[in-house]
Amino acid sequence: MNNKQVEEVIKAILTRKYSWACVLILRFHGYDPVDYIPYRTYIRLLKDNYQAHQKDTSDAVVRTVDFNDFKSNKMQLVKQKKS
Repeated sequence: MNNKQVEEVIKAILTRKYSWACVLILRFHGYDPVDYIPYRTYIRLLKDNYQAHQKDTSDAVVRTVDFNDFKSNKMQLVKQKKS
């Protein structure tokens, strides 16, 4: 993990968002958090934390598009696995 990533994890811990810190650690080390936590919980954490992060950044529109693209791709993958 680089310094910026470590700072994000520490920021999540200091704001008592321990689940989000775990997701960040998994993602930064190249693991898929969905392999370790339920899909619905992961999506909820993404929504909660990206919305909070959007208020702090000026590129909120770009982040919303990125999240929606990820969500739609993930939904397709889940549907394919069930079939």
